[in-house]
Amino acid sequence: MDYQQKLAEKLTILNERGDGVLIRMNYIKKTCADPKTRLSLLTDKAMEPAIKYINKKFPNIDFRGNIQNLTGIQRQKSEVLAATTSYYDSFLDVIEFRDHVYELLNTIDACQCFFDIAINFDFTKNYLDLIITYTSVIITLSRIDDKKALVGMFNCAHEMTNGSSDPSYPRLGQMFVEYEHPWKKLTEEFGPHTRSVTAALLSLRMVYPRRNLPAEQWRSAQLLSLLSAPAAMLDPACCDTMACEYLSMEVMERWIIIGFLLCHSSLNTNQASQELWKMALQSGLFLVLTRDEVLNIHKVSEDLFVSIKGYSKRVADIKECREHAILNSGAMHRERRHFLRGAMKELFKILEDEPGLLGPKALFVFMALSFSRDEVLWLVRHSENMPKIKTPEDYIDNQMAELMFHMEKLRGLMTKYNHVVQRYHVQYLAQFDALVLNDTIQNIYVCPEEESVLMTSFVSTLSALSIKQVENKEEFDFRALRLDWLRLQAYTSVNKAPLPIKEYPDLAKVMNLIQFHTRMVDSVEELLQDTSEFYYPRVFEKMFSQSSEEMTMKRYLMAFPAVCSHFSQCGHPLCPEEVSVHLHLCVTFLEQIAKQTSSVVLEICAEQCNLNDQLQAKHCAEAISAARHRKQKKPVPKKGEVQKEKPGAESLRKDRAVVTNVDKMHLMLTELCSCYSLCSDFIVFDHIVVPTEFLLSHLEIRLSEIIVRMANYNQTTQEIARPSDLLAGLRAYTASLHSLSSYINVDITRLVKNILLQQTQPLDSRGGQTITTIYTNWYLESLLRQASNSIIVHCPTMQCFVNQATDNEPSFRAEEFSDVLELQALAELIGPYGLKFLSENLMWHITSQVSELKKLVIENMDVLVQMRNNFDNPEEMANLKKRLTGGENVLKRMTIIGVILSFRSMAQDNLKDVTLSVFELASAAGLTCDIDPALVAAIRSMQTDNTSLDEEYKLSCLLLVYIAVSLPTLALDPNSFYSREHGGHNNNIHCLATAINQLAAAMFTVQNKNIEQHLKEFLLLASSTLLQLGQNVEKMESKNRDSIYLLLHGIVEESPFLNQDMLESCFPYVLLRNAYREVYRSYIVTLG
Repeated sequence: MDYQQKLAEKLTILNERGDGVLIRMNYIKKTCADPKTRLSLLTDKAMEPAIKYINKKFPNIDFRGNIQNLTGIQRQKSEVLAATTSYYDSFLDVIEFRDHVYELLNTIDACQCFFDIAINFDFTKNYLDLIITYTSVIITLSRIDDKKALVGMFNCAHEMTNGSSDPSYPRLGQMFVEYEHPWKKLTEEFGPHTRSVTAALLSLRMVYPRRNLPAEQWRSAQLLSLLSAPAAMLDPACCDTMACEYLSMEVMERWIIIGFLLCHSSLNTNQASQELWKMALQSGLFLVLTRDEVLNIHKVSEDLFVSIKGYSKRVADIKECREHAILNSGAMHRERRHFLRGAMKELFKILEDEPGLLGPKALFVFMALSFSRDEVLWLVRHSENMPKIKTPEDYIDNQMAELMFHMEKLRGLMTKYNHVVQRYHVQYLAQFDALVLNDTIQNIYVCPEEESVLMTSFVSTLSALSIKQVENKEEFDFRALRLDWLRLQAYTSVNKAPLPIKEYPDLAKVMNLIQFHTRMVDSVEELLQDTSEFYYPRVFEKMFSQSSEEMTMKRYLMAFPAVCSHFSQCGHPLCPEEVSVHLHLCVTFLEQIAKQTSSVVLEICAEQCNLNDQLQAKHCAEAISAARHRKQKKPVPKKGEVQKEKPGAESLRKDRAVVTNVDKMHLMLTELCSCYSLCSDFIVFDHIVVPTEFLLSHLEIRLSEIIVRMANYNQTTQEIARPSDLLAGLRAYTASLHSLSSYINVDITRLVKNILLQQTQPLDSRGGQTITTIYTNWYLESLLRQASNSIIVHCPTMQCFVNQATDNEPSFRAEEFSDVLELQALAELIGPYGLKFLSENLMWHITSQVSELKKLVIENMDVLVQMRNNFDNPEEMANLKKRLTGGENVLKRMTIIGVILSFRSMAQDNLKDVTLSVFELASAAGLTCDIDPALVAAIRSMQTDNTSLDEEYKLSCLLLVYIAVSLPTLALDPNSFYSREHGGHNNNIHCLATAINQLAAAMFTVQNKNIEQHLKEFLLLASSTLLQLGQNVEKMESKNRDSIYLLLHGIVEESPFLNQDMLESCFPYVLLRNAYREVYRSYIVTLG
């Protein structure tokens, strides 16, 4: 008969189902309470009359007589039905669960089962868990404010759609009404079960008081210490009540307080019950129902007992316990946490050093994890609901991170050395437990067939184990054995059982020991979850911020994101929606840690950059001046004047105890980097989280911002840092960053390369400006714009740009931004990709000038055609020249093109060591080409469908004619004078040589014409027109004639297509020689 009841199976299934229903109810409560997730129908104004009517009339709602109140539901009945079905089904799950719990509890009472946590542990635990889970489901259900509205709306929509109410609605409505005052109804329900519940609870009177001790007693007993008895270090840790040793104290308190609330009659009749109950009430103020849903135990108990006659003494006891808890529990738990921090650290260090001890001392690990979790959870639930007391610091723990960190370390140790634990316990089971169990079975006088079969299977299963199975990495599964042991407990715990377990405690002790050992072989991960999982996402944010403020706690901060990996294990298939914010919370923690770490790293880098800057050559002028003063024996500075410290003075200190800011930052960095040692990665809801990647990501973002900020670009004033200064600062940052690798295992080289590669693009990965964009804009808007206006002059001699002498002080010195060193630094900073971007922008400006030149050619096309045909007729050319307009404009625009191309050439010269692909990238890499591929591409892109290739060719030819015949006008400009110092003309017209050669080569390449032939034609025209300058001896044109002759020579020298022979054939060399002599004669040489 008792075998047919299947008590063990029903307890197992109902507990698992009950957990799911409870989590589902809690999820519905949270969803309905949060305006963001609340069902939209509940907030719809059109539904307000219907909801009010349903809440007022529930459960007896007249669906036909008051249709005007239910109009909103009538209009959206299909939507209402679809939206509320899942809620309705979830509430039906509660009824179904309740029915099965009633039936099982009645069956257990009828069987008069025996319960003792020390003997039939699993049977007793499952029984008490079921009672608490059922109570928690009902209490959580009663806290859902919208339950009547949801069920009523579903039934209305069902009635309107199907013509009849849902069959389950009357029972569901009745249940809601009955449990409006849940504790009163529950105490009535559990009255018949008082004997069984009380017996199960009283079996805790030996276990709970032993666990609920102050830290002083733990310390004196050297709890969790492996060093207290060195001689017994290798002895297996075991006792008669193995599972009770790591049973959660929070679970026991929940059993005791809720159990005696439901079956309170024994509190007046049984002194032992009363003592156990009072001890639990004194331990704290709140209990967890599920997740972060708590129960105010003293308030609930007092409210219930006040309404019951004869319980005035119990009410007084409750008040007394509450006062005791407020005064003492906070301090007691604080001391426990303090003790556990030290004990956990010691335990981890020993086991890490000698992992072989994990075999015999595995129990210590689970006890330590369970004790620690109890203290963490106690503080979590009380800190969020902190009472008004004089010592609030007892409920705030800035060192919580350390305790959680050591828990994670112990968990990691058990997982890492699982094979060690497995190997030890397989041998233990086969060579000791099987023999002891066999001997115990032999001493049983009466053994029914069913029990005999189970026990024989235990022995045979254990005896068949061998160490080879571990070596072969076979999968072990002892779940069947453990379920059989639960069945055996159920068979032997019923009244008048043929084999009563209470008469064979030795069998229970052996089997409880075997059960623990089997779990060490096949379910260590599950046991770790049972003893150390957390689920308090909201409160951990507060604790994280508290721990972050403590310098000594920074090394333990990684415990918080690691704990988030537990949340996924707390889920249930009945509530798949509860992914919640756990991954987001984990990311938030990691972002905060990475933010703190990157801030410290970059502060150290900034300090090193400042120190490095002090050693720059630009700061040596003061030292040279001071040395010169000393040499000349000038008067010593007055006392009021502060002597400037030399670089390196910060390293000199008289007392090592003096802590500098850099010392503090290095200490903080050490602490923060230590927390990354917890684990290289962990899994949160199927996402592999790598903490160091968050740090690298933060460093990438921050360093990119710093690099741009170091450029000091001010768009309004057009101020900017010199490329060499930025490069020096960047090198200092990079050198300092590499020291991070000595703290944690991160690839700094990859990080720096990634950042610098982004800086070579117009925008970085987040769409922000880069130094490539900044320097491109500055060189175009400041340097080249002023060069176009001849305020700044291109100086071929010094390979840079220089400022013209003017009355106004220049905003910057051009040579400080354009000499070889600066452009080398620029090339190193922005690289070939950056120079390609710079080149593209320069080409855009060139093409805009070419467009304007073409317009001028078109305006003067007829005149230019005639001049091209009559260049050998001086008289005709003189007449035609009078008709030609815009010659100065053409030369001005060509000069601008020349200035731009000269700057581009200077920039490219610094990338000769870099090789990329052909064409644009080859040019950007600094490889010289006779025909500039970037300029060719830019000219080609200007072609449109409206103009034919022949027309473009004609315009190109006439443009060269236009330039050639306009060259004499340059002699009128006083700035056309050739400067020997600069190696060029003061109005940048020497850049015309570059412009003419490269532009002609590009245009005729696009048009597939002979470049050399057309440049010869240009040379002939130019020579002819310039020779006429020699005939105007008295005119103003002859003033700078020699300088203009040199321009023609420059055009030939720079051209890969023209040579001196060609020049001499059309322009007498004697004129060039005389021009050079005249120009250099007028140059005054000054010697210092």
